Amino acid sequence: MFETLSEKLQRVFKNLRGEGRLTEQHIEEALKEIRMALLEADVNFKVVKQFTEAVKSKAIGEEVLQSLSPGQQVVKIVRDELIEILGGTNVRLSLASQPPTVIMLIGLQGSGKTTSSGKLAKWLERGGHRPILVSVDVYRPAAREQLKVIARDIAVKLWEGKPDDTPLQLCQDAVREARNSAHDVVIVDTAGRLHIDETLMKELHELKEAVHPNEILFVADAMLGQDAVKSAQQFHDQLGFSGFILTKMDGDARGGAALSIKQVTGQPVKFVGTGEKYDALELFHPDRLVSRIMGMGDSSRAAGKNIFRQIHSRRFSGPTEADPEAGNAGSNSWHVAQHRAFQRHAEGQGRRERIGACRGHY
Repeated sequence: MFETLSEKLQRVFKNLRGEGRLTEQHIEEALKEIRMALLEADVNFKVVKQFTEAVKSKAIGEEVLQSLSPGQQVVKIVRDELIEILGGTNVRLSLASQPPTVIMLIGLQGSGKTTSSGKLAKWLERGGHRPILVSVDVYRPAAREQLKVIARDIAVKLWEGKPDDTPLQLCQDAVREARNSAHDVVIVDTAGRLHIDETLMKELHELKEAVHPNEILFVADAMLGQDAVKSAQQFHDQLGFSGFILTKMDGDARGGAALSIKQVTGQPVKFVGTGEKYDALELFHPDRLVSRIMGMGDSSRAAGKNIFRQIHSRRFSGPTEADPEAGNAGSNSWHVAQHRAFQRHAEGQGRRERIGACRGHY
């Protein structure tokens, strides 16, 4: 996702950086290309208009145009505005001060609510929580059985209830069971429809009024583009929700939904699904996504992984010939590490001098 958009934006930025001096005409031409790239990526046209106007107002000014690196400053303005469109910063879950926290997942049928329920439970469990799953979809054949299989695969508790329980009864009993069994999060997988109807909304309103969820997350299929944005807007107008889970972000869609959905609905994207496995759910970081779109890579993640590898190899690899004290707690001291590094450097220098002397002798 975003490959085509990324290529077009990078081409625009390359042209801007190649100009020794920028004029308003250069900015206008660049914004025209950016506008077309965003529209072709299926970004909402109102969002595109708002974005280009914001960039233009900041980029056309003496401070930018007469600076030593105007092209680079325009690129930074574009990056900052893209991050703002996506929400600015990542927004975390709102947890209850008195457990259990109740999280409702809503959305149209086929958007990935049931799978996302399992992924979210797995993500919460990795963070030290004890989630419990419950399906209140009593209409779709085998919907509750599907969640049962997922709960078994990820080893998370499931509240099954009775076969003839109503959605309201299932939800209330799951919350009661969570309190009694010291589970601190209840994830409610609600029923979906092929389209929004009055019966669905009435049921969701009843659940909302009965259990007062701390989070209502709309699960949107990123492959649907602006159709997903329109459905989300309708749900928000009639029910209200607190954030999004965007699924299938690893697909080959143009990515317009991800870039539009926050600005259109006013609610942030909180998670993105990046694969089919149960651990393929990540917190949404607008700055990281924009960095990838603009060809800057995900520097923060790469740095974090590099640091982790260094620490992990240092602490857990055990003693080696080059570093006999590796794995010992005391060897993590900065001074000890610096001293050993200096010793190794001196020994290497001495070997090089001896080899040079021998070559000169012969």
